[in-house]
Amino acid sequence: MALNKNALIRYRTIDKCLQNRYRKWTLDDLIQACSDALYEYEGRKVKVSKRTVQLDIQMMRSDKLGYEAPIVVYDKKYYTYSEEDFTITDIPLTKGDMQVLSEAVEMLKQFKDFSLFSELGGIIHKLEDKIHTQKSKGKSIIHLDKNESLKGLEHLDTIYHAILKQIVLKIEYQSFKARESNTVFFSAYILKEYNNRWFALGKNDTEDKIITYALDRIIKIDYALSKTYRLSDFDADEHFKNTYGVTVLNDAQLMDIQLWVNMHNAPYVMTKPFHHSQQLLEQYDDGSILIQIKVHHNFEIERLILGFGNGIIVKQPRRLRTNIKWRLQKAIENYNEVV
Repeated sequence: MALNKNALIRYRTIDKCLQNRYRKWTLDDLIQACSDALYEYEGRKVKVSKRTVQLDIQMMRSDKLGYEAPIVVYDKKYYTYSEEDFTITDIPLTKGDMQVLSEAVEMLKQFKDFSLFSELGGIIHKLEDKIHTQKSKGKSIIHLDKNESLKGLEHLDTIYHAILKQIVLKIEYQSFKARESNTVFFSAYILKEYNNRWFALGKNDTEDKIITYALDRIIKIDYALSKTYRLSDFDADEHFKNTYGVTVLNDAQLMDIQLWVNMHNAPYVMTKPFHHSQQLLEQYDDGSILIQIKVHHNFEIERLILGFGNGIIVKQPRRLRTNIKWRLQKAIENYNEVV
């Protein structure tokens, strides 16, 4: 059940009042206390109605919020808790609460490499302790795809703050194709995650085009405080608009790619489109389909198509069809070799 802030303030105020057993609390007293509390939080006078506080008390008594507060009336006008030490701030978590918290903690832990979440890390540990003290370890309902051995994650925080504070980075980098590393001064604009790998996009000090660096290929990284950060109006959505994956080649041709998808893979492709430009051109009687996407030609789009094996055929353009055919032929040759 969704709660607004004012309702929570009223519940806590009523709870605080009823804990004070040295005073007798009438309904008017509780109304005034709630009004004063809201004035303190909001900075403006808020008229709390008698009906509102009566409904608040009814809600606190119920199990809808898990409170089940033992609020009683004595002498026909005074409100109090029948249990002397009761407070809604010390309600034990339900089994459902614990499960939700467990899954939420696992999700939050995915961001532990950002110092942005350093304070959150302490909260996460407290939540984990709370969870483990109140329930036995059960099976997780949500399984997250994570790989703790991924390289480059230790650079996330450095790059994040460089972007935030517009600081030039000095990066020693070696791509998979390069025999030796080289050092560049890099103005990063955005961090991007794709296929369980992280990338930084920006401009170096020698070129005006957008460069993409994979974090797992960074050997060394540091701040270059003496260098001037290259400002840019870089728009990530616009940059990746016509791209599948993360590799945007400046000289790559924008292609209308037509793909035949067999009946077994058609439902998957229809429910999870390859790209926002995907269009259904034709649906055949055997359940297969013909789709079209408009993207740049890069390694990632070829890898996507190859991943479907015989489930997809490139109909157009001829250049991409030739490339895929050549790669499949090489794959067959590899399997024909004696191992």
